[in-house]
Amino acid sequence: MTKYWFNRITLYTSILFLIILSACGNSSENDQVRVAEVTRSIFYAPQYVAISEGIFEKHGIDVELTTTWGGDKTMTTLLSNGADIALVGSETSIYVYAQGTNDPVINFAQLTQTDGTFLVSREKIDHFAWEDLKGSTFLGQRKGGMPQMAGEFVLRNKGINTQDLDLIQNIDFANISSAFASGTGDFVQLFEPTASIFEEQGVGHIVASFGKESGKIPYTVFMAKESYLNKNPDTAKRFTKALYEAQQWVDTHSAEEIATSIEPFFPDTELGLITTVVDRYKSQHSFATNPMLDEEEWNNLQNIMDESGELPKRVDHSKLVDNSYAEDAQK
Repeated sequence: MTKYWFNRITLYTSILFLIILSACGNSSENDQVRVAEVTRSIFYAPQYVAISEGIFEKHGIDVELTTTWGGDKTMTTLLSNGADIALVGSETSIYVYAQGTNDPVINFAQLTQTDGTFLVSREKIDHFAWEDLKGSTFLGQRKGGMPQMAGEFVLRNKGINTQDLDLIQNIDFANISSAFASGTGDFVQLFEPTASIFEEQGVGHIVASFGKESGKIPYTVFMAKESYLNKNPDTAKRFTKALYEAQQWVDTHSAEEIATSIEPFFPDTELGLITTVVDRYKSQHSFATNPMLDEEEWNNLQNIMDESGELPKRVDHSKLVDNSYAEDAQK
């Protein structure tokens, strides 16, 4: 009888040990974070570095990355709980707030700090001047999106009004490049690597950078619903720390090293071209070196939106920006 109870106790102890061991194992598993990115672009190099170099994993974050192709679709995905975090232009958070919501979308970590588009001409122009746009057909970005607003901001600063050209803005974001390739427009506003690919193929020629001309703005930012941040503050904190580490990695490594790191995310693009694009963005300081979204940048964003006639209402920096995660990451 004593032996029977001894065996039972030993069995129960073993089971209990396995349960505790299993629980400990589960607690050390990474937090899964679903991220919806507005497009797949070399412009977002620090995000891909954070994944490929294991930086997110190091901070206990398992990123499930989905490309949602367009600001509207990305924000819809976030609002419908199809994603935990969105990587998209800050203007979208203002649009949502202006419509009225009990759960606003909060900008908590900035990724890029300039416009990421380039002006591409169909014909080769040896000495481009912004005046060359007058009377042309210009294939622009979607109305109400940050690329379009930053583009028009630059045009106005160069003395070009939208009435001075035939402006086309009714083509979906994902189809703009194919529309230009098929013959629509004399000029087009494009992200990389499409702009450089077109140049290699002789489809078009890069003549100017909207990023250089528009100045610093919170162009692409990680954002989440306020309810998600309130429920998952530690996850958001570790996510931002990982991002900051990746931003520093990008800032201190060469274009070649960055290109090699992010190459798996662009399987159809040659490494040399990725390197060229990274170097172009790096040289014009498009990659933010920390996740902070300061008030001056926020006001610049709203000024650009206002001048474009797209600002529904001015929103204080404190309403839709939470820099506490970025501040913690830099400690």
